[in-house]
Amino acid sequence: MSYKKHLCAFAVVVSAMNNGYANPNGEIFNQVYLGEQQPAMIPKVFAPNIISLSGRYEGVISFTPDLKEIYFGANDSENKTHIYHTKYTGQTWTPVTLIDFTKGRKEEEIHPFVSFDGNKIYFTALSSGLTYNKIWYVNKTPSAWSDAQALPAPVNEDQVFFPIQSRSGDLYYYNLTKGRNYKATANGEHFSSSEELNIDFGVHVSISPKEDYLVMNARNNTETGRRDNDLFVSFKTKQGTWGMPINLGGTVNSHYNDKTPTISPDGKFLFFGRDEADGKANIYWVSTEVIEKVRPNNL
Repeated sequence: MSYKKHLCAFAVVVSAMNNGYANPNGEIFNQVYLGEQQPAMIPKVFAPNIISLSGRYEGVISFTPDLKEIYFGANDSENKTHIYHTKYTGQTWTPVTLIDFTKGRKEEEIHPFVSFDGNKIYFTALSSGLTYNKIWYVNKTPSAWSDAQALPAPVNEDQVFFPIQSRSGDLYYYNLTKGRNYKATANGEHFSSSEELNIDFGVHVSISPKEDYLVMNARNNTETGRRDNDLFVSFKTKQGTWGMPINLGGTVNSHYNDKTPTISPDGKFLFFGRDEADGKANIYWVSTEVIEKVRPNNL
């Protein structure tokens, strides 16, 4: 659940890239995805040496609707997770900096998710001993973000984490106490009810911008003896239910843990964390065409 921190300054000169370039001072000029060459059907590390650092544990990543701000989780040298941020200013991307939304009230912050209107960031606040796992949020103000607050009931009645909000406003999350995925129904600024999500298995559920499929991770089910996690997709049926999760296959999944998937606001890319051989983890991305490739013909 935690990711490894390292102060991320743009100290490297990034080579010529698809939608941008770097000058000799290492400043990156691009409006979208840090100028990275966009992947096709094979996952690649996202923004190596900028977001994804060798020897560090990184996890969930989220973007503002205009794709000009990035929030992601990573561990520090004491193995505590924090949320980091970079922003496109109109000419460059700012150096990656740590954000302390709870201002020290909670020891760690993970799983950032920017709402589709860009006015809220949901995240998990936790204690290092894992005795406290709750979903908090901040509101956008003219100059920054508001003081962080914990969501009221019904969401935080149990130990919960991994908040993902749909375009329609409903909140998807995992209930650690009950070991199940849940959806809280939006009611203005709050959530009026919460119910178990009817999917067969999986954790770290994320919903697509069109709300027509869910992605999640679960134990590999394709080879006997495998214990690592793979990425799966569950498509919405014509009856409005969620279909049996489908493994995204060996082109997407590795023999390490592939986990914590999210979909970019434009719906074009699947982002996820992957454990590496050194025991750390990086953020990967791949075209969402890998999801369309396994969509059943009858949907």
